[in-house]
Amino acid sequence: MPHPGWSTFSFDGIGTRWEISTPDQLAPVLTGELLAAVEEYDKTWSRFRSDSLVSRLSRGAGSITLPEHAAALEELYALTYRLSDGAMTPLIGSSLERLGYDANYSLTPLGAAQAPPRWEDVLDWAGTAMTAREPLVLDIGAAGKGQLVDLLGGILRGAGLDDFLVDGSGDMLHAGAHPVTVALEHPYNPRQAIGTVELDNAALCASASNRRAWDDGLHHVLDGTTGKPVLTTVATWTMAASALVADGLATALFMVDPAPLEKEFDFSWLKVSSAGSATFSTGFEGRLFT
Repeated sequence: MPHPGWSTFSFDGIGTRWEISTPDQLAPVLTGELLAAVEEYDKTWSRFRSDSLVSRLSRGAGSITLPEHAAALEELYALTYRLSDGAMTPLIGSSLERLGYDANYSLTPLGAAQAPPRWEDVLDWAGTAMTAREPLVLDIGAAGKGQLVDLLGGILRGAGLDDFLVDGSGDMLHAGAHPVTVALEHPYNPRQAIGTVELDNAALCASASNRRAWDDGLHHVLDGTTGKPVLTTVATWTMAASALVADGLATALFMVDPAPLEKEFDFSWLKVSSAGSATFSTGFEGRLFT
C-alpha cells in the first residue's frame, strides 16, 4: 500500500485500473503526459482495437515500424520463447480468440483449443521492425503491462520525482527511500492474502489463472505449443529491477521451471501450484501466512 498522506492519481487504461502514488499531487501537465503514454501504448499494441498498429497484421501480411521500446519487448519474448520451447509466444492471440477471449469479450469458445503458428515460421521481429508473412494476432499481454509500468516510471523520473509507486492492478514499480508492504492476493479468493512482501526500489508483478477466467476452466494463461490453458500452476509473483522483466517472468513461470530462467535473468519468485503447494526462491523475502 502507498504511504499514508501520499496523493494518488487513478485512471483506467489498457483495460485495467491504474494508481500512481506520490508524496505530492501531480501537476496537470504531468498527468496529461502519463495518460498520453498509456493511450499511445494501447494504440500500438492492443489486439482489442481495430485502429492499433499491430492490428494491421491481423488483417494481412505486411510490415510495421514499432516504437523504440519494442526492442526490449522483443528481446524478452525471444529469450522466453526459446527457454519455454515455444510455450510463451507473442502469437498467442489467435488461441485466446478461439477460446473466446476476443475483441468483443464474447467469452464463448469457437471450438477446441488450437496452438498458434510457430514464431520462426511466420514472424520476423528485430527491434522496431516487424514483418508478418501471413495474418497474425499478436498479444504481448504476458509482459506488456509491466513494460508500460516502466515507461510511466520513466516519465515520473524524467519529471524529477524520486519517490513514487506505479500500480497497474498489481504490477508495481517502487522508487524512494521508504519501502512499501504489498499483500499477495490469494489465487482462489481475491479478498484474502496468502502473505506479504516488502517492495523496495524494484518491481513486483503477478500472474494468476483466476484474473481472467471464464466458461468451464478456461483462463488467459495459455501454452503456446497447445493453445490450452496451463493447469499445473495457479499463481506466480516475481520481483526484478524492471516491471517488464518481472511481468514477463511471472507468465513464463507457468510454463518453465525456475532454474533455466534464473540462469538468464536476475529475479526472485514465488509460485503456487494447482495442488496448493508454494515454492519460492531464496531471494523472495516475504512472509507467507499459514
